[in-house]
Amino acid sequence: MKNQLERIELEYMIKTSPGILFNRLSTPSGMSEWFADDVSINGKTFIFKWEGSEQSAEQTLKKNNQFVRYVWRDDEHPVGAWFEFQINVDELTQDVALMIIDNIEPDEKEDAIELWDSQIEVLKHGLGSG
Repeated sequence: MKNQLERIELEYMIKTSPGILFNRLSTPSGMSEWFADDVSINGKTFIFKWEGSEQSAEQTLKKNNQFVRYVWRDDEHPVGAWFEFQINVDELTQDVALMIIDNIEPDEKEDAIELWDSQIEVLKHGLGSG
């Protein structure tokens, strides 16, 4: 029986330009500043390293300054697990919002939200908008 994944959507206000934010979400150097200890790339596959563990995800969708999606390609994640970053700019205020869409196992929901919250704090701090 296949595990059903649960989709969570989280939104964070980020005080930066869409271009700068997109760089942090879509490049190995940008992601190594906040998402993982070290990030390398092989074709479209990003290899994320954290304290001795390594996980890989393929960048499957990308539209400059708007969104990027990664599909997990390792044994740690269930088949079909992915996460996506969307950048939304309010037309009136020009406020930049980062939307994170993550497909996770239902019993990992609280941990996933907590992890994203802490990672986004690191991202904001690195951008000087914390």
